[in-house]
Amino acid sequence: MATKQEFTSFDDLLSQSDLPVLVDFYAEWCGPCKMMAKILEDVNAQLSDRLRIVKIDSEKYPELASKYNIYALPTLILFKNADPVERIEGVVQPGQLIQRLQAFI
Repeated sequence: MATKQEFTSFDDLLSQSDLPVLVDFYAEWCGPCKMMAKILEDVNAQLSDRLRIVKIDSEKYPELASKYNIYALPTLILFKNADPVERIEGVVQPGQLIQRLQAFI
């Protein structure tokens, strides 16, 4: 699903993307996050030409989790032109997630 790529900063990742970026803030121990991983694979299969999906472990990057007020996991934030435009907390089914994202992509 996602390709591993390194960036010097999260801001670089957002600013260098020519597509909107859906960031999945998760944790390894989080059961709902594991459920969301499969859902994001389905969403990526349908929207890969219009959207980029990035996973960020909120425990490895606490400064990002704090900056974006991540208090519940999983939390998805859609960035368009490096700005957050949509926030989704909890597990969302693929059809519902695609419907919510299509307004922004």
